[in-house]
Amino acid sequence: MSASAPQIANAPPARHNQARNPGIALDAAMFEGHPVNRAAAERRAGTLTARRSVKKANQAAWLVNAIRCIDLTTLAGDDTEGRVHRLCAKARQPLAAHIVDGLGIAELELHTGAVCVYPTMVPHAVAALEGTSIPVASVATGFPAGLTPLAIRLAEIRYAVEAGADEIDIVITREHVLRRDWAALHNEVRQMREACGHAHLKAILATGELETLRNVYCASMVAMQAGADFIKTSTGKEGVNATLPVSLVMVRAIRDYEMATGHRVGFKPAGGMKTAKDALAWQILMKEELGNDWLRPDLFRLGASSMLADIERQLEHHVTGRYAASHRHAIA
Repeated sequence: MSASAPQIANAPPARHNQARNPGIALDAAMFEGHPVNRAAAERRAGTLTARRSVKKANQAAWLVNAIRCIDLTTLAGDDTEGRVHRLCAKARQPLAAHIVDGLGIAELELHTGAVCVYPTMVPHAVAALEGTSIPVASVATGFPAGLTPLAIRLAEIRYAVEAGADEIDIVITREHVLRRDWAALHNEVRQMREACGHAHLKAILATGELETLRNVYCASMVAMQAGADFIKTSTGKEGVNATLPVSLVMVRAIRDYEMATGHRVGFKPAGGMKTAKDALAWQILMKEELGNDWLRPDLFRLGASSMLADIERQLEHHVTGRYAASHRHAIA
């Protein structure tokens, strides 16, 4: 079966149009005792791409849409102002001009969903993206471990927001999940939400360290109840990062939360996703489980950097019929 392409021509810009999730009081009845069948989740995840064949013009449209949803990221210890400026230049013009012309999408003014950096790099990203609608996202709260004292983590959030960050990617305390101390987790994320002020909060669950899919579901629900605007799989630093079964559990938690509260929450898989094929797989998951509204950057992000190079390579093949060497595409 061929999957039809997402509608992108009249899509909204990346900067936030989606109403924020105000959160609710902790309600354990929404998740305690909720069963998660690992074998069934893995089986369902395995069918997502096996039953879908996205080819030619439809594949090109899906890949263009994926670019709109990428959080183009650099989180290296040797990040510099120059590297951030190169990353932002790529975010502003993610495809070579001849590919844009060949696809006939110049009017889209295509750019990535956001640029994601460390807090001290935020001012450089803000300056490089001035005059665009591209949000600046910053990791915070002692990323990636998240084990610094809470007061310091909250101060780091405020620092990044004051520096100009539009979005904050926080990491939860995994111990709260492993001990099933849901009140502590809710209180922590709620304080982080308040520290974010106008900036959107993306809660990283570090799912590779939560042991069970049931824990993933519970942590997802608590983070949303505490006011997270997005839930995110991973820091990218764990041994196991984004996987389709974990993502399936998280997006079903998002669906359950919307049904219970009326509030929509976004989803961001991150870590280990490097290819255009990955971009297609996660978009198919969003379309089938949550619908077309979650195929836009207000509600869906892909945490990646190297993925963009492979998408550009695939789109050049669509335009020219030839694959270019990876080094021919500018990457930050």
